[in-house]
This record gives sequence, structure tokens and C-alpha cells, in this order.
Amino acid sequence: MLQQILFLDIETVPGFSAYEEMPEKLREHWDKKAGYIKKTENELPAETYERAGIYAEFGKIVCVAMGYVTENNIARIRSFASTDEKTLLSTVADVINRFNNIQYLCAHNGKEFDFPYLCRRMIINRVLIPPILNTQGKKAWETPFIDTMELWKFGDYKHFTSLDLLATILNVPSSKKDIDGSQVRRVFYEEGNLERIARYCEEDVVTLIQVYCRLMQLEKMPQIEYIR
Repeated sequence: MLQQILFLDIETVPGFSAYEEMPEKLREHWDKKAGYIKKTENELPAETYERAGIYAEFGKIVCVAMGYVTENNIARIRSFASTDEKTLLSTVADVINRFNNIQYLCAHNGKEFDFPYLCRRMIINRVLIPPILNTQGKKAWETPFIDTMELWKFGDYKHFTSLDLLATILNVPSSKKDIDGSQVRRVFYEEGNLERIARYCEEDVVTLIQVYCRLMQLEKMPQIEYIR
């Protein structure tokens, strides 16, 4: 089954570099959203906006990394990053569609974040959603999604467990060596360093694959090979 899974991770940022750059109508919608998610009573919408990247309506995807395991137990990892989201998503959709043997998509918290975020941004950018990713009209048990956070819950619905925490307790090398998700916005807008984000995203996929193997109690970890 390992060879039938495409592992993926996405990196997102707010749609604009600053709150003031949003179109007026969109800013009005963010003001309403900010009222629900502000951390303190006095936090202003402009201050809350740095967290806009986690919402598909207000954020955008800047990088997608994918990995698959060959019959020789080699995990091949590749990332796609761009400042042009439509071009990025078109490329990602094309790559996903070209995998003939893939029957499942796997991500950490993918059912709540990565998979719906990808679909929503593809619709916004008028990119056709790959059939394996499109859940419209499907029953829950018909979706080909594997979520490592869900696997770890074993039916427990009470809490969120990060990929980094799972990697730590399962003795898997962490991907958080350079930056973490909270720093992606700064690296993108202030440093303009897409390559740094792409390397981080790739390492997340490596960690994802290794965590999945540990959860499945597989004895042999795949060797890692980067496609650059």
C-alpha cells in the first residue's frame, strides 16, 4: 500500500503582504473574521491579519511538496513553489493527475487543512481539481484521504497533535530545523526566499512519510531522494 500513496504538504501565507493592501470589500470581510479569532479584546484586525494565511478565503498557497515511495523503498521528494499561485496550482494538479498508480493522498491534518485548502484555492484560481482530490458528491468513506493525525487519534476526537510532536515521541527526525510554519509569512514577504520555504516544505513531507511508517509499524524506513 505504501507505493499507492502520494504524501504532500502545503505552505500558505496571507493573500497580501499587509492588511492595508487588501481590497476594501475583502478587508470588510476580514474585519468580521478578526472579531472571532482575535486573541485579546483589544487586538485590531490589522494585527490579526498575520494569521490570515490559514484561511483559504484570505490566504494563498506558495509551495506544495510531494513524496512517493518506489518499489525499491526509495522516497522521492519534490517541491513546487511560486509567487504566481495559479501557475503553481496548475503545475501541482498536472503532476497529481500523472500518477497512475496513486490511490491515496496523505497529509498531517490533511482532512481539516491541506486537502480542502488546495481545493478551495484551485476553485478560486479556476484550476481543475484532480479527481483524487475532489470530494464533491462523495461519501466520507469514499474519499481517498489518509490523515496521520487521525491515525494517531485512534478514534479520540479531543485534541490536535502536531506533526512535530509526533516526530518527537516516535523518534523521527524533525523538519523544524530552520523555520517553522509561523515564520513562513515573514520569509515569503520580508525575505522573498521561496527556496528556503520549499526546503522546509520538503522536510515536512520527509517527516510525514517517516511518521506514517512508524504509525503503520513498518520495520524499514524508506531511503530519501530529493528531485531538484
